[in-house]
Amino acid sequence: MSDICIETVNTKKALKAFIMFPWKIYKDDPNWVPPLLMEVRDKLNRKRNPFFEHAEMELFLAYKNGKLAGRIAAVINENHNNTHDERIIFFGMFECIDDFEAAKNLLDHVKAWGIERGMTVLRGPVNLSMNDECAFLIEGFDSPPTIMMSYNPPYYLNLMDKYGMVKAKDLFAFLVKKDFLAKGKVRSIIRRIEDKTSVTLRNVDLKNITKETKSIAYIYNEAWKDNWGFVAWTKAEMDHMAKNLKRFADPGLIVFAEDKGRPVGFGFGLPNYNEIFKKMNGRLFPFGIIKFLLLKKKIKGVRALVFGVLKEYRNTGISYLIYSNMEKYGLEAGYEWFEPSWQLEDNEAVLHFSKTLGGNVYKKYRIYEKSLT
Repeated sequence: MSDICIETVNTKKALKAFIMFPWKIYKDDPNWVPPLLMEVRDKLNRKRNPFFEHAEMELFLAYKNGKLAGRIAAVINENHNNTHDERIIFFGMFECIDDFEAAKNLLDHVKAWGIERGMTVLRGPVNLSMNDECAFLIEGFDSPPTIMMSYNPPYYLNLMDKYGMVKAKDLFAFLVKKDFLAKGKVRSIIRRIEDKTSVTLRNVDLKNITKETKSIAYIYNEAWKDNWGFVAWTKAEMDHMAKNLKRFADPGLIVFAEDKGRPVGFGFGLPNYNEIFKKMNGRLFPFGIIKFLLLKKKIKGVRALVFGVLKEYRNTGISYLIYSNMEKYGLEAGYEWFEPSWQLEDNEAVLHFSKTLGGNVYKKYRIYEKSLT
């Protein structure tokens, strides 16, 4: 008889236990970065997060001998399934002690929840969509993750293997160090492009954020629509993101490329706030905000979160112009390294771009899946 009990999260007390459980898993891990509790609550709030306008979710907790042993989210994203003609039940928010029976019971409950709703493939981790944190770290456990990148104990990989999960896709994170920035080959590429392009560059206008996010959404949705796992941002999701963008963005790291006033590409970088969040224990208010403001200017890293270029401009080299603009600002602002991430393992054009910039793969991530039929 199993000593594992699975409970559905349907009370405020259970939700609090779900949100706080990672502090048990990572209490002795020097590379873990506690998430901002306000951000986690917002993400899981079905009334406030516009993701739930096209998705449904159930949360589960695992108890072993009466003690909390794990958590998991079951997610059906109708926009994903309609876009890719799939019947995927995603699992996410996975955290578990090193106990296969606890992990198995959590995954079994997600699987059963999905089968009841006609799903045919279990895939994850996705927290809660491919536009959020996703995948398990499989290489690069020797340093903390950057902002909005995942982190986990190495034993999670063994739990997935034992459950029969297989690789769906690997994702790469590159590291570009300060001593390579603004050098050699990239400089000559950029000079050639500047001599013959009609494209101009500008930074984001946070005072006109609604219009700016509309442009970002249009370019992103057009540029990424053929990529594995892509799901278009809805207007509501972009508006929701814009609120956070105004709070955390560094305008110098968000660059638009325009041709005769028409937005045709963008680069979106974020300061690596994880360098600060690591010291705040999940709380921004009331005293964390003081620490945040004091340490903000000491951030050394940037996550180059996403680049998007309209299809007809892809072979013009404007990605290099966008990156050069971000790089120049970054060096002047005191940033010392960039992480272009994440990138699909088989997107050769994007991988080549990151390598040309001097990037080396220093972390790898994996999304797993398992057929339910």
